[in-house]
Amino acid sequence: MEQISAEWEYYISLVERLRHSPFETEWLEYKVNNNTPELIGEYISALSNAASICDKEKAYLLWGISDKTHEIVGTGFSPKQAKVGNEELENWLLRLLNPKVDFKFIEVPTDKGKVVVLEIPAAATKPTGFKDVEYIRIGSYKKN
Repeated sequence: MEQISAEWEYYISLVERLRHSPFETEWLEYKVNNNTPELIGEYISALSNAASICDKEKAYLLWGISDKTHEIVGTGFSPKQAKVGNEELENWLLRLLNPKVDFKFIEVPTDKGKVVVLEIPAAATKPTGFKDVEYIRIGSYKKN
């Protein structure tokens, strides 16, 4: 049997910790399959800025988690295959974020389906904007 790498163990454990949060926060959002590129860009901005305000190193957007029950339901979202026009999703997002954000998509297979973790660093020197608009999370709501 293959040994699970320390990185995989970390992300499996992270998914479990985050989904057991009693509710979404300024720096944590759950989705199932909503993978609209514009929305993802806005969430990167909002979550990055909120993480900074909440004194967190990172913020997270998880696909494959039920918003209501926080159970793993799996997702069909595959960020590595996603495109906007002919451009890869990750490159498209990087191009439209200012300042650049070193976000990372991680696909985590579970026995209940795939979970995609978007790990977003907190804004450091100035607020993170997407398409020249800065977003923020107030509770579980995104605002510009």
